[in-house]
Amino acid sequence: MEKFSAKVFICSLFAALVLLSSPARSQEVEDETEFNYDENSDRGPSNWGNIKPEWRTCNTGRMQSPIDLKDKRLQVAKLGPLNLNYNPSNYNTLKNKGHSIQLEILDPTSSLQINGSRYILKQLHWHSPSEHIIDGRRLDLEVHLVHQTPTTNQIAVIGILYRIGLRSDPLLSLLEGDLKALSGSSVGANRSVSVFDPREVDMDSNLYYRYMGSLTTPPCTENVTWTVLTRIKSVRREQINLFRDAVHDASDGNARPIQPTNNRKVQLNKEYN
Repeated sequence: MEKFSAKVFICSLFAALVLLSSPARSQEVEDETEFNYDENSDRGPSNWGNIKPEWRTCNTGRMQSPIDLKDKRLQVAKLGPLNLNYNPSNYNTLKNKGHSIQLEILDPTSSLQINGSRYILKQLHWHSPSEHIIDGRRLDLEVHLVHQTPTTNQIAVIGILYRIGLRSDPLLSLLEGDLKALSGSSVGANRSVSVFDPREVDMDSNLYYRYMGSLTTPPCTENVTWTVLTRIKSVRREQINLFRDAVHDASDGNARPIQPTNNRKVQLNKEYN
């Protein structure tokens, strides 16, 4: 009996160690009403880790996102251009998640490759104001393109920053009718988007920041590979207002506060020759 108990203990310990060392496996929560962005609330960002045991990483993690992409911390690297294989998708859903609008890509036809691993584009969602900041400057909008490996469920996110200007964002222009239809909708409301081409999200694939971080909403899962493009794009104020109206959230925004970098390596990919 003692030998059996010892064997069970060793197996359990091994399983726990594997779980702790495994890559990011958990996506953002479906119902975002369980938390909020009000720092004065017991469900605000500084308390996310106290709401549920499985969210404790939001408070205890050492590789949390977003961060300030400060020039003095950057390490110039030759990572090469982003290896994107994006194609039109015929099955997509635009959903109100409570604090954000998410475009779910149900057609696994688009991918990103990093260090030999293929990440499938799963969804896009927006944060206003931006979550990442550059040398202390916060922008007006940020879109996250969330990718995941098919078997190991590793996560890679591309972040694109926007400043209010005279030019419209082409992607939000395409979704304008659907966003208007979701205006004032309840959490979970959705619209079918018959065709979506992620190539409409114009990217400069040569200039970007790269670091290891986390999901920016609970459960704040770590070991997420972040790629934040350096080129700031333009969006009209009316488009941001349309996005916020569609969410119909009482909060002034849905950006998580900046997290400590904790001596993490933050790389800046220079133009590839």
